[in-house]
Amino acid sequence: MKEPINYIVIPGMEHYAHVTYTWVIMLGFVALAFALRGGYKMAPEGLQNLMEVFIHELAKFADSVMGHEGRKFFPIIGTLAMFIFCANMIGVLPGSVAPTSNLNTTLAMALIVFLLYQFVGVYKHGFGYIKQFLGPVWWLMPLMIPVEVISHIARPVSLSMRLFGNVRGDELVILVLGFLVPLVMPMPMIFMTIFFGLIQTVVFVILTMVYISGALEEAH
Repeated sequence: MKEPINYIVIPGMEHYAHVTYTWVIMLGFVALAFALRGGYKMAPEGLQNLMEVFIHELAKFADSVMGHEGRKFFPIIGTLAMFIFCANMIGVLPGSVAPTSNLNTTLAMALIVFLLYQFVGVYKHGFGYIKQFLGPVWWLMPLMIPVEVISHIARPVSLSMRLFGNVRGDELVILVLGFLVPLVMPMPMIFMTIFFGLIQTVVFVILTMVYISGALEEAH
């Protein structure tokens, strides 16, 4: 069974559709920024109103999860939310490929989150950040150190695999149903893909905020 038709192909990048559509989304963000910047109004309407509502609600959500320090990390959280949602949704369009259906894309984002919260922990607590890995009492250190190291390494793996597996699975189901029952059965799956694409975006962003919050907290 062949992959869906890819309508946007860059010469030399035929086998890297996830990269091509990542660039498509990035260019879309740039175009959106210029469009909003050029038509900014004090009383928002249309697209500006939609974006302000999105940013306001996401900022409130970040505050509820991370507290007052969450605003410092809102740019990365908002960027991840917008990119992941758009990357999930673009795969629903005929002839398009969701970048998040490729493990390289999801793993890259997960590693960014992993490195970010480790850096935040070291920046916030200095050498004391190592207490996060030592456990509550000294005599548990031989047990807690390997457990904590493994659990931290597992975080980017679980983040990337969860997002990749769900998006890729939805694409394959739609593809199979499209061959078996054209125009009828794929439609409910498309709506389910949109719903689960939103859910996966929320899950990734929530876990990112939880990991950063954990790095900010004092170890006990």
